[in-house]
Amino acid sequence: MAVLPDRKKDTVKAFLAAIPAPQKATIQRVCVDMYEGYSNAVYEALSGVAVIVDRFHVAKNYRGCADKARKQEMQVLKKTLSDKEYAELKGVMWLFRKRWVDLTEEQQVPLLMLFRYSPMLQQVYIFREVMTSIFNRPLTKAQAVIELEAWIKQAQELELSCFDSFVGTLRKWMDEITNYFIQRQSSGFVEGLNNKIKVIKRRCYGIYDLGRLFQHIWLDVEGRRVFGYA
Repeated sequence: MAVLPDRKKDTVKAFLAAIPAPQKATIQRVCVDMYEGYSNAVYEALSGVAVIVDRFHVAKNYRGCADKARKQEMQVLKKTLSDKEYAELKGVMWLFRKRWVDLTEEQQVPLLMLFRYSPMLQQVYIFREVMTSIFNRPLTKAQAVIELEAWIKQAQELELSCFDSFVGTLRKWMDEITNYFIQRQSSGFVEGLNNKIKVIKRRCYGIYDLGRLFQHIWLDVEGRRVFGYA
């Protein structure tokens, strides 16, 4: 583990090149987000190592597209619906972001109302969930490529333009994204650790001694395991 001064490709490449040869030989796969500086550094410094685009960042991308479509459509509905009709859609933002199976029957009502007013949003919602189901299923890399290509074709046939940017992302990173299906590895641990450190930093506001800050981080991250408290 290391803290680098920046995320430039040359900086990352130098760090990877400095890994001792015995350890470097054990590296088979590297998880990254969709920043070319990271992926190119891995390709140049770690020959033969597979690059995996983290599933979390893929999901963030297509879910963001769906949410953007919802925002735009809600603006249209606010102008076209009566005040009473629009009021029926209160709280629909949070419902739209959830899986259908996670909603109660009561919660499903305003979402169904939204879909009645906007069939396009219903298609967006369905296609978002279909994409999630592709990543949840035990597919091989080859099967995942077929499924993703079929998803792209159907989305374009239905003219769901809100996903255009995500389609471009899929096309560009298809190999790295589908590498996930080989052993279903992700950057979940790193993302979780980063979030935990951010919370610790907020709790330690006013502490300027880096040594003390790292003591707090170590106690929170390792202390529970070492000292056995819950």
